[in-house]
Amino acid sequence: MTDHPAPLDGIQLEAYFALMDVAGLLRHAVEQQLREAGDLSYVQFQLLARLGLNSPTGSERMTDLADGVVYSRSGLTYQAGLLDKAGLVTRAPSTDDERGVTVSITDSGRERLAAVLPGHTAVVRGQLFGPMSEGDPEALAGLLSPVREHMRAAPPRSAARRR
Repeated sequence: MTDHPAPLDGIQLEAYFALMDVAGLLRHAVEQQLREAGDLSYVQFQLLARLGLNSPTGSERMTDLADGVVYSRSGLTYQAGLLDKAGLVTRAPSTDDERGVTVSITDSGRERLAAVLPGHTAVVRGQLFGPMSEGDPEALAGLLSPVREHMRAAPPRSAARRR
């Protein structure tokens, strides 16, 4: 006899489907805004945002970028190539790993990021946070942060940190 996990109860199913619906609808709205405002895919935006907003140097190794955005390394290489061709990033051999590649945001990349951010913020605020009451964003962060940490502890290969 095989062991089967207990089925999700009604509240768990409701929470799961609500989360999936919210994530899908929000992603669709964000992707539409990014295309219209900056001709960027969601992954391209993530790359520019990580480089332009989260990196003090404006540069990161490709493997670290792939780990952070949970995207396949080959897919990320393709997206970075498109951004490089558009002049929004540059790619160069890593100084600390001869097999690695470092991606850096350019001034044009920073300009494109600045152009899409106000609309991006408006979509996120309106779609996600608009219907919430004052304390809800903090509660949502408190609920999702440990789940994210749990999932990142055993991520898919595309999101796994390299040793």
